[in-house]
Parts: sequence; structure tokens; C-alpha cells
Amino acid sequence: MKIAMICTEKLPIPPVRGGAIQQYIDAVLPYIQEKHDVTVFCVEDPVLPRKEDDRHVHIVRVSGQTKQNYIHHVIDRMQDDYDLIHVFNRPKWVNEIVEVFPNAEVSLSIHNEMFLPSKISRADGEKCIQKVKFISTVSRFVADGIKKLYPEASSKIYTVYSGVDIHRYQPVWSDEADAIKNQLKAKYGLVNKKVVLYVGRLSPKKGAHILLKAIGKVLFTHPNTALVIVGSKWYGENQEDSYVRQVKQMSKELGTDIILTGFLPPKDVVSHYYLGDVFVCASQWREPLARVHYEAMAAGLPIITTDKGGNAEVVRGAGNGIVISEYNQPQAFADAITYLLDQPSIALEMGKAGRNLAEDKYSWERVAADLNGLFTV
Repeated sequence: MKIAMICTEKLPIPPVRGGAIQQYIDAVLPYIQEKHDVTVFCVEDPVLPRKEDDRHVHIVRVSGQTKQNYIHHVIDRMQDDYDLIHVFNRPKWVNEIVEVFPNAEVSLSIHNEMFLPSKISRADGEKCIQKVKFISTVSRFVADGIKKLYPEASSKIYTVYSGVDIHRYQPVWSDEADAIKNQLKAKYGLVNKKVVLYVGRLSPKKGAHILLKAIGKVLFTHPNTALVIVGSKWYGENQEDSYVRQVKQMSKELGTDIILTGFLPPKDVVSHYYLGDVFVCASQWREPLARVHYEAMAAGLPIITTDKGGNAEVVRGAGNGIVISEYNQPQAFADAITYLLDQPSIALEMGKAGRNLAEDKYSWERVAADLNGLFTV
């Protein structure tokens, strides 16, 4: 098949500036290209050429100051011979695409609650659902949300959980990960410290401020604990806003064992997982399902996450971590963190369960196989 994949307008592929959708596309391409000829459309970036060709994968990068500007440039560069046009996270674009390419089949990959009334009108949503071949979602939470709003979409919706490169991540108990951990601990001055790890953007909905308050409580009974926060306000840069300044001030007040790395390229984020003894996702919003859960699993870390959106779907009942229902209560996080610090054997068993899950259920090979199955139905 000849397939066009249309990425969102915010970040490029490969994911030199991060981005969950960009990492998703980049990771499945090597497997998709084994069976299909794929053209990926994404936004241009100063460090990348406008066009690349590699066997059965072609990447076309266009300008895109706005969503409309971007999709119009994409459509202008598309050919009228694709068997399938696979659109990522922008259901509104489906209706524009089918107007120009009425003979092509179109499908959707939904990574957020993009069918909410605030995102798309009822008329446009119904038209989109009528036109698409299928809709893949990254969690049951997202799938159920679409079905509730548009029951007629139920037969077209499939949940395809995301994945992680299990060959790129080593479990923290491996000699390779341990050596990297020791190097990073020396770099950050955390030798002999237990490390709580946070990876994610710095915004109120991601909950770093809640975690900082929790760490303040943990330090009363476990003063040998450090917190490492990997991330920035936005992908690829280290801009500050009032929230980032708040996080920095809170970190300063807690002491020198709070490390803020700022933005790190995805390749450098991998090694920072090896710093952790406990991984925390403090999400405060209806998160579709943060991909950091898969990364923490691949690194063999026990996970503490919130019962918000789809996050709990890969933790609850899986034996790889703790789900917090009191998601906005620092004490709930403090209790879970101290429990895992006090129970290293349980923390290790959770980490091993997570690594097994990553290998058995959440590899990119499996994601690509699921997509290939949908492409060819």
C-alpha cells in the first residue's frame, strides 16, 4: 500500500525536539515500511532538510505558522494516489482532505480528547466519523470518550496502546544502566541518594508542584532522598513562565537535592531514567495516557501515577506500580513514595513486572503490527 501519514503541526520528525506523537511515528516507521511505501508530512525545522527519502519512507517538511496554514501546505504537496491517508490527532483535517482526495481512504490516530465540543463541531465530527476507515486511540479512556459523544463511531474505534524501544532502554538492575546511573549521580551530586524521578513538561496540569510538596514531606522522614525533574515548559527549549519560576522557587526552598535538568533531547532522557529508584507521574488533568509510563516500565522502575484519564490503564492491576486516586493531595504521593523507599524488594518486583510488560505488550513491533492490521482490513 501507498500510505501518507500526516503529523501534527507543532513538532518535526524525527523527534529532535521531543513530542509523544512524533516519537510514535518515528518509532513505527521502520516496521511499517517493511510492508508499505510511506510518505510522512510534518512541520519544517531549521536543523532538518525540507525533504528526505530512505527506501520506502519519504519525509516532506512544510511550513506551518497555524494549523490551517500547515494543512493547506501539506495538501498542496500530496499526490492523488495514496491508498490510505492516516491523520494524527486532527479530526478536522479529515474533512478537508476528503474534499481534495475523494478516492483515498482516510483514517485517524487520536492521542488526545480531540472530539470534545470545544475541539470540533458536531457537524464536522459526524462528517469525519462517516468518512474515516477507522480510528485508533492510545487508550480506552480516549476511545470511550469518543463513543460517548458519537455512538455511531463505536464500530470504527480500536485502542492501540503506544510503545517503547525495549532495545534502547536497559533495566536499572543491569550493569550498563548501573554504570550510567553512577556517572549521572556523580554529575548531579547525588551519590548515595535515593532518587525520585519526574519526566515531563513543566505545566500545572502535569503536577510538578504537587510532587515538590510531596517531596517536602518525604524529606522529614527520608532526608537521604533527592528529586530529579527532567523537562521544560515546552519541547526543544527552556523558556520560563510564571509556573516554571514557581517550580524553581519551590525547588530552591527545598534544598540542593532537587535537580531541574531543563529540556533534554529524547536520546539523553533515556539515560536519566537510570537515576530513578521511584518514578512519579503526577498528572492533574484528563491525560490520555502519558508515554512516560512505557519508558519507566522499560527502565524497570516502579511507577506511581494518578487515576486521571488513561494513565492507570497500564498500571492498575499490572503489578508495576501504585495508582493514586487523591491525585491533588501531596500527602498521598508522599505516602506512596515512602512506602516504595521503605520496601525496596517490593519496588524491585514492581520494576521487574514493568520491564516484562514492556517486553511482552508494549514494544514498537507490537504497535506497528496492530497498525498494519488496521491498514489492511
